[in-house]
Amino acid sequence: MSGLLRNRYVRSILLSGLFLQIGIWVRNFAILLFIMERTGGDAFAVSMISVAEYAPIFLFSFLAGTFADRWRPKRTMVWCDVLSAASVLAVLVTFVFGTWKAVFFATLISAILSQFSQPSGMKLFKLHVPAEQLQAGMSAYQTLFALFMVLGPIMGTFVFQSFGLEVAMGITAVAFLCSAAVLYSLPPDPMPEKNAEKSQLLEEMASGLRYMKTNRVLSILGFCFAAAGLGLGMIQPLGIFVVTERLGLPKESLQWLLTVQGVGMIVGGGLAMTFAKKIAPQRLLMIGLLGNAVAFSVMGISTTQWLTLSICLLGGLLLPCIHIGINTLIMKHTESAFIGRVNGILTPLFTGSMVITMSAAGVLKEHFSLLTIYQGSAILFVIGMLFILPLVRMPQEPLVRSQEERQVAPE
Repeated sequence: MSGLLRNRYVRSILLSGLFLQIGIWVRNFAILLFIMERTGGDAFAVSMISVAEYAPIFLFSFLAGTFADRWRPKRTMVWCDVLSAASVLAVLVTFVFGTWKAVFFATLISAILSQFSQPSGMKLFKLHVPAEQLQAGMSAYQTLFALFMVLGPIMGTFVFQSFGLEVAMGITAVAFLCSAAVLYSLPPDPMPEKNAEKSQLLEEMASGLRYMKTNRVLSILGFCFAAAGLGLGMIQPLGIFVVTERLGLPKESLQWLLTVQGVGMIVGGGLAMTFAKKIAPQRLLMIGLLGNAVAFSVMGISTTQWLTLSICLLGGLLLPCIHIGINTLIMKHTESAFIGRVNGILTPLFTGSMVITMSAAGVLKEHFSLLTIYQGSAILFVIGMLFILPLVRMPQEPLVRSQEERQVAPE
């Protein structure tokens, strides 16, 4: 771990991620609670927050990934953070002098910009982090996300209830600017070769699709993404019914299940960092998928509080294995020139699959028992694991690096 943190790029990306998580959670919870308060808990208004968060993934992810491949990663991330801060401040001014409905705009703009920033961050990792440290780096990044799954709601709620929306949005803007400052301190991006011909945008998008199709590992990951997304979306809206119907507890008790899962994710991320060099990413991914399949199956069966909490902890412990395994495989088997487009294809594939079954979850609940639905979700995760099986015996291959990467981070 100490060797990993000696890498300037890893330190900067983790510190930038810390500031971004502070800004995102404070903004999201402040907007959620503000809209709940202003509309009296109107379901349509609350649902529009999710639309503002997820719609950009479908509409902009592949296009943004293509541009992220064209642009220099550090500069892209800095500008995205600065523009996110500017959008928050603009919304704050609009809110003070105009309509409160402008708060949706802050979430929408930031979600769009994140589609450009996220693949650029992966590209920086790819360019500047040695191959043997990639999985540990992804583990540290995932642990940061897990930590804020526990602390983020507490932080966002405290800021809004103590200081109001205006201060919350101000803190968000400052956090984004701090992230931009951290990234700005990094050395300049390597300049692209002047003699390299610029292809047309549509040509680059088509080449990204061809690259995915011809890359066996990435194609398999695509099928795995779709299966896992379908399985997760099927049960994500139904957690509240596990609490009320299977356990016979008040709906407020859902927070304890989420807290236990978040704690599990923090511990799981730390364990993944410890064993990063000993477990191949494809095996880590398979362990995560199988473990969560077992967790979902038992959660649907259990009517005992201690068993449900224990299985939530197990699922949380193994969930980082999925994220870390997938991200490590993507970076190991994708040239830096294609990372944005690959990310822009796989992310909507997962999210789209999840939204399909999320939309159908209510109808499924009317016709099937929770036990049946959770077993169906577990089966989909097992199917996702079966797609990964051909990769488990795959020999460890050298990291795929382009000429640009070999110049920046020679092995």
